[in-house]
Amino acid sequence: MPTFTKTCIDPTNKCEACAVFDVNNDGIPDIVCGMYWYQGPDFTQKHKICDITEERGYVWDFSNYPLDVSGDGYLDIITGFWWGEGVYWRRNPNNPSATATLCTPGDFSSSPAATHEWETILLCPTSNIETIRYYDIDNDGQMEIFPNCPNEPVFFIKLEPGGYKKYVISETNAGHGIGVGDIDGDGLLEIITSKGIFHMPKGGPFAGLWEYSQEFDLGATSVPILVHDVDKDGLADIIYGAGHDYGLFWMQQKKSDDGSRAWERHVIDNAWSQYHDMQLVDIDGDGELELLTGKRYMAHNGNDPGDSQHVFICYYKFVDNGLYRHIIDYGDPQCGASGVGIYFWTADVTGNGKLDIVAPGKEGLYLFTQE
Repeated sequence: MPTFTKTCIDPTNKCEACAVFDVNNDGIPDIVCGMYWYQGPDFTQKHKICDITEERGYVWDFSNYPLDVSGDGYLDIITGFWWGEGVYWRRNPNNPSATATLCTPGDFSSSPAATHEWETILLCPTSNIETIRYYDIDNDGQMEIFPNCPNEPVFFIKLEPGGYKKYVISETNAGHGIGVGDIDGDGLLEIITSKGIFHMPKGGPFAGLWEYSQEFDLGATSVPILVHDVDKDGLADIIYGAGHDYGLFWMQQKKSDDGSRAWERHVIDNAWSQYHDMQLVDIDGDGELELLTGKRYMAHNGNDPGDSQHVFICYYKFVDNGLYRHIIDYGDPQCGASGVGIYFWTADVTGNGKLDIVAPGKEGLYLFTQE
């Protein structure tokens, strides 16, 4: 089993999204979280990105993802949030010498000097955004942008030189939850929502509406919904959490003699609530994927079942058609325990060849380095 060293990068940063990338092109990974970026390799220098509204119990920043939108060779940030009515990007000011505040771990009482701030620019108008995920839907090596907008039809955004195109693929609203994977084994990616599956047109992902099959009702799911062959029978299954309730589940895909598809739900874990984000990664380095997840603390500010209970980060191993939980962190967030927020990140930030975890949330920003 892997062991982790936990470091509180910033207890005052309440943003629920983060990313790891080389902000200043010095060849060293940095951590981005909301209003600030933390300079690697030790993450004790805190740089201002820009002011972000903090209201109604949330920092209005529900996704941080690095893409070079401007094409200048520096990575910018893609973001969106529930009240923003749009996908935005923050322009990297390309200034490695920007003033930083040298931070004492655990002491962020003073804000850094607000020099060289990043400009926030509307990329594409939308309705409310739960969060955003990113997939290379056309296999061209560049990620497309998939906002989860529960109250409008499913769509994605493709960046193009000098702009973008928005591709609407459904006539029905998306609902809470989205994922991408090859469900039917035809080599084409499907888009999965909480109530069904959208199949890519033969003409490719940009060829109009996708064929829809309503096959289940999963409720308000995690973002993302994951596709993985849990029972190793050659059929892709679905893994999802209850984003605002108790439970972590997998849906077993079954095929009848006539080729029709059916689904059987299995409980992975019903002890905890608010599995809002999750990843399939090889966290222990054994060559097999594990399910890495955790709690989004106070997702609805005290209005969800189990909302204020202890937070956790854990991974589940796939063993003999079951999943077995290994705890990385658990406890009272007021006493230094961490969940994973709405958009956490895994990367090798130490350079030792092992995956580390950057965990944002209302309980603060934490780093778990794997020894």
